[in-house]
Amino acid sequence: MDAITPGLLAPEVLERDDVKRALAEHDFAAAFSLMKKWGGLSQNRIAAACRLTPGKVSSIIGGRQQVTSFEVICRIADGLHVPGRMMGLADRPWESRSEALDPVQKPATRPCSEDSSWQPSTTVRLAGELTRSDLVMDRRAATRTLAGATLAGASLLDSLDGWLGPARNSQSVQRRGRLSERQVQELEATARAFRAWDHRFGGGLRRKAVVGQLNEVAGHLEEHQSPGVERGLFRVMAYLGGTAATMAWDSGLHKQAQNYYLLSLRAAHSAQDVAFGANVLAGMARQMLYRDRPQDALELVHLAQKGMSGKPGARLCAMLHTREAWAYAAMGRPAGFKRATSEAAEALAGVGTDDEPYWIMYFDEAELAGVTGGRLLEMARQDPPAHAEAAAQNIRGALTTRGAEAGRSYALDMIGLAECHFLMGDVSGAVDHSHRAADAAARTQSSRVRAQLGQLYPYMVGRSASRSVGEAREKIREVLSS
Repeated sequence: MDAITPGLLAPEVLERDDVKRALAEHDFAAAFSLMKKWGGLSQNRIAAACRLTPGKVSSIIGGRQQVTSFEVICRIADGLHVPGRMMGLADRPWESRSEALDPVQKPATRPCSEDSSWQPSTTVRLAGELTRSDLVMDRRAATRTLAGATLAGASLLDSLDGWLGPARNSQSVQRRGRLSERQVQELEATARAFRAWDHRFGGGLRRKAVVGQLNEVAGHLEEHQSPGVERGLFRVMAYLGGTAATMAWDSGLHKQAQNYYLLSLRAAHSAQDVAFGANVLAGMARQMLYRDRPQDALELVHLAQKGMSGKPGARLCAMLHTREAWAYAAMGRPAGFKRATSEAAEALAGVGTDDEPYWIMYFDEAELAGVTGGRLLEMARQDPPAHAEAAAQNIRGALTTRGAEAGRSYALDMIGLAECHFLMGDVSGAVDHSHRAADAAARTQSSRVRAQLGQLYPYMVGRSASRSVGEAREKIREVLSS
């Protein structure tokens, strides 16, 4: 197998969470079984590619033999064209040659952060370029996008200073456009429906629909609407951009998600919607936390807090404090975590009768409990006696308050509660909640939910003597393979 020979496996097979997990753990019994199921490979083809005998492959799949030889592991990576990083190896020699011979055509669009101008016309141009390139991206290109590097550190943070400046009025409005205020309201209702669907179910099933709507809004803005309509369209663009970012991130498209977050922030700036801009920065901070960049996340939260003109709404203020607490927890600063969590609870206690935007209404006592429980769970992985029980208590509160109709959030909470019980040594309770977690995960399309569900699997390895654990383990495998 060399750089010219195509790999036996389609890119989407290698991007399956269960395949990636099996390869990373060198669980070749599971990896070969999944390749047979999803890649259509026979045992003979696997054996020929990896320079093994068919009998050897059969024994590996049957669990009668394990692969422990480094040389054999390298042969498997090279024979099946599995990138070295997926198996804990250095980049294979054929990887650099393959990239040179089979370059992926890059979208013509520039990342939203590269242009320092925050003029509305620049935002419209970037929206058009980004959405057009996304709409024509095929599955192969989407798979390669998974590996795209997100901006971080100074290259990201320095590009966002323009958000703190005053919004500029468009200088190109020469005539009244075709849209009315009522039509803008209809577009906003569509954006709201997309957001609600994503919040409940997650995943990228309707992502292209959101991107298509975003492209249409950009087209209307190119027609130079009246000032009021233009501001409303930028607000809709910000809402749609935020939803597109969340959907892309939930599908594992981290670079694409960041591009949409940056576009959403620019659109909020042009719409003079400072509150939603702060909300976008909070979303970017959450992405950085998942990418193990807590210092960047903290900087983004502080930028959001600094940019708020006057006192933000109680829910928004509380949400920003929870992002701050999350960053402190990830940095190993429990005192900062406790302080920021207390500030979040204090802010939420101040929720009154004043109307707040619909997009922040989800943040209530249940959300605060769920987020706090999740962060305590992260700390409990390092010190179970100190944090596991508190994590479980907070997550139970979230589950009791919002119920199964919360969809993705409910599934994430149930998975977290199952892990808490494992950490506390309560195997019976952990198994019970693992079953519920698997059922909840099966009702979503969120790859993020499935990735977190996969974190329960290692707790069940080595407990095969227990029938209940084996049944839970099998149910999780079915969900992760679906």
